[in-house]
Amino acid sequence: MASDLQTPLLEYLRHKLAIPTDALKMAVKFTEASMGSLPMVLWQYGLIDLQQLDEVLDWIDKRDINDVELSY
Repeated sequence: MASDLQTPLLEYLRHKLAIPTDALKMAVKFTEASMGSLPMVLWQYGLIDLQQLDEVLDWIDKRDINDVELSY
């Protein structure tokens, strides 16, 4: 599903916030295991700060991304 890192959210995180691909892969695994949302997992593990979390959530809100993409 999202393990190929091709969804718009993952592309945004890689290109806009410069989160390394390996860090995103790890976060996706944690998201799958905990059934949480990817932005929250990134923040909880210190991969993004609170300002970046807010930026990601604003981006998601503007794009109207569905829950499937947020909780791999």
